[in-house]
Amino acid sequence: MVSDPSTNSGSPRAGSRGDAVVLLSGGLDSYTAAAIARSHGYRLFALTLRYGQRHAHELRSARAVAEALQVARHLELDVDLSVFGGSSLTGGQPVPKDRPLDAREIPSTYVPARNTVFLALAMAWAEVLAAEDVFIGVNVLDYSGYPDCRPEFLAAFERLASLATARGVQGGAFRIHAPLLQMTKAEIIRTGLALGLDYGLTHSCYDPAPDGRPCGRCDSCALRAAGFAQARAADPLLSR
Repeated sequence: MVSDPSTNSGSPRAGSRGDAVVLLSGGLDSYTAAAIARSHGYRLFALTLRYGQRHAHELRSARAVAEALQVARHLELDVDLSVFGGSSLTGGQPVPKDRPLDAREIPSTYVPARNTVFLALAMAWAEVLAAEDVFIGVNVLDYSGYPDCRPEFLAAFERLASLATARGVQGGAFRIHAPLLQMTKAEIIRTGLALGLDYGLTHSCYDPAPDGRPCGRCDSCALRAAGFAQARAADPLLSR
């Protein structure tokens, strides 16, 4: 029987061991989710997607984070979603700035089906590795209205995994872990700092300057700034 991601959205089983595929973007959330997996004894296989995003800074951050986490293997895979368009993260339209943090409409930074595609690829690699666990750093509290960051989506995808794979039809199961799902950005940051993470390695901005400096005005920058402020911690990116 496929496990319920509403349970898996918290911490994995204490003392568990095994291999896990972690989706690693180079951002604060995926770094923390992967570190939580590592803290519970998983050997990490990190997957980073070059999906046609408008800048390469997050890819460099993903490499730095993977090295810091001492992952067993880090794959960078090209899946160019920009050919479809439909998002300001993969196209030429401007990234929205200065939106209220409580805005509920789905913004133009939503990339159609991105997490569905990413999880499908992570699931494929996990099946090859004979790994049962996939970690993703989605969050339903401090998010920008993306439909593929909700627990309903994760539950549906975990059920899909039991039907779409040889492992599933042979009685195995995949577990989709979203350990940050019900955490505020401040709670995520406090958790990461307690795990000793260097958030100076990460990149969050949707529309950085050519040298990588964050714009400070996009949704992701606003959420990050609010999270550090509420956590009463200094953002190391701003001190460089």
